[in-house]
Amino acid sequence: MSPADPRIEVSIGTQRLRLFDGARLVREWSCSTSKFGIGFTEGSNKTPLGHFMVKEKHGADARSGTIFKARQPVGLWEPGMDTTSDFVLTRILWLHGLEPRNANTYLRYIYIHGTNDEQSIGRPASHGCVRLRNSDVIELFDLVTVGTPVWIGE
Repeated sequence: MSPADPRIEVSIGTQRLRLFDGARLVREWSCSTSKFGIGFTEGSNKTPLGHFMVKEKHGADARSGTIFKARQPVGLWEPGMDTTSDFVLTRILWLHGLEPRNANTYLRYIYIHGTNDEQSIGRPASHGCVRLRNSDVIELFDLVTVGTPVWIGE
């Protein structure tokens, strides 16, 4: 059952993503934000801060490990396969910035998504996106809708 008033909060300091229903904490997961730090510049590979919303959801019926390029499924990653590439896997929650400083977030393709590098979850390791374990991003995806508010803070 989805929360009635969902809200996502990401803490860069603790590398945690929390889902709230109003004031009630529904679920909490370890995540991974950018290994390059915090920033708003296109091409910086940094995670932006502030208020966002889930603008689009992709991958609703995809198998866990589905590889996405330009939000289209192009293959299936399985444990033991190449991990030198930074794949976008399983589900995509595409973020849209709601402040002047992060207004370019959608055009920077900043997502909450699954990863082929699950060992890095819990520490900064992404190229700007918020990564979750594949099972966790499936759970989150099913609990939120387009328009869900997102806060990314230090």
